[in-house]
Amino acid sequence: MNKPLCALIVVLTAAGGCSTDSSVYRNQPLVAKVESGMSKEQVQQIGGQPLSVTDRTVEPGTCFDYKLTQAGQHKPFNVSFNGRGQVDHTSFMTCAEWSATQQRAREPSRSGGGGY
Repeated sequence: MNKPLCALIVVLTAAGGCSTDSSVYRNQPLVAKVESGMSKEQVQQIGGQPLSVTDRTVEPGTCFDYKLTQAGQHKPFNVSFNGRGQVDHTSFMTCAEWSATQQRAREPSRSGGGGY
């Protein structure tokens, strides 16, 4: 496995592993019902009109920003679509944060690799 892919997996695991967010918001329709492969129209039927729609900067596609509310708390949530308009990622962060995370994961490692 190449280093950028490993880095992306580590970042996604850390970012997506917010079990408290998942458990608090698990009954929210966007969290409970949106699945990989769904179309933009299907997502909007579930979650309504997003707060914003942005083009992805790292991979071709689009990203929808939503704000979830539960027990007086607010949490960002994004639904990201690939170039074919199908859901390929959801997370408890804004589209801008998701894009920055993807960008960092693709940057070459800054370690010298000399092992000294």
